[in-house]
Amino acid sequence: MGKLIYICLAPIVIILLTIYVKDKYEKEPVKLALTGTLYGILISIPITFTEKYITSLAPPTNSIYYPFFISFVVASFVEETYKYIILVFLVYRNNNYNEPFDGILYAVYISLGFATIENILYVFNPIMGGLYTAIARAIFSIPAHAIFGVYMGYYLSKQKFLNYKTKIFSLIIPIFIHGIYDLLLFTNIKYSNIFFIIFFIYIVLVSLKRVNYYIKISPFK
Repeated sequence: MGKLIYICLAPIVIILLTIYVKDKYEKEPVKLALTGTLYGILISIPITFTEKYITSLAPPTNSIYYPFFISFVVASFVEETYKYIILVFLVYRNNNYNEPFDGILYAVYISLGFATIENILYVFNPIMGGLYTAIARAIFSIPAHAIFGVYMGYYLSKQKFLNYKTKIFSLIIPIFIHGIYDLLLFTNIKYSNIFFIIFFIYIVLVSLKRVNYYIKISPFK
């Protein structure tokens, strides 16, 4: 039990600390950042009920459209929309949101708040949970939620600070990326595992590039 809890929570804590340390020129208030994480935890409740309802509207499980519906509508649309609402509500007009990297930081903190609850539910599920599930999610699922947050914060900051009309993309792109991630992970199409690894490496590299770019252009540098 102790090992499972550690593997379940350690990657979340590590990513949260890492992203906070990277904000090296003008630190965000710890209280506000953790408030984002708390909201991320709390939205797991309405997300659960919303996903349950939308799943009831899904095509038959033997339909070719079923995995697309589950991946893009039930999972990615619902989860990323709730995260986006919290992000905009919490920080968009907050005075502490005063440099591009802040959008990424707060989006990641919110995303990993939700990922904490999701991870616990998966890892301690009596049927699909266990040590291997915890390890697999530590390697892929937890970083993926952080990556979705990076994309969300990147495009939100691009509008707020760089005068691009990209606010809508801070919702659409994470939904799209999350949907592809789930579709490749949960479908049994030929070579889906290979495509999944390639796609995962790609979004990791893009996310790191965007994190470093916003750190580089910090007005407080």
